[in-house]
Amino acid sequence: MSTVNAALPGVFYRRPAPDQEPFVEVGAMVQEGQTIALIEVMKTFSEVKAEQAGTLGRFLLDEGDEVEAGQGVAEVVAP
Repeated sequence: MSTVNAALPGVFYRRPAPDQEPFVEVGAMVQEGQTIALIEVMKTFSEVKAEQAGTLGRFLLDEGDEVEAGQGVAEVVAP
């Protein structure tokens, strides 16, 4: 299992826009480099990408939570 960490502080979002589906659901397969969330800082959105392929085990934050740089945001379980 690996933890995906935030590269910068901001606000955590699981979907590209409020009216759209999440990038990925818990339990779904993800590929290395796949976008799984966004972090917003001063109206600029940065993608959070899976660092390895596997199954998204869980998110460690809820939609709209504040996140610090280096904080874990999700766990990916290797296949």
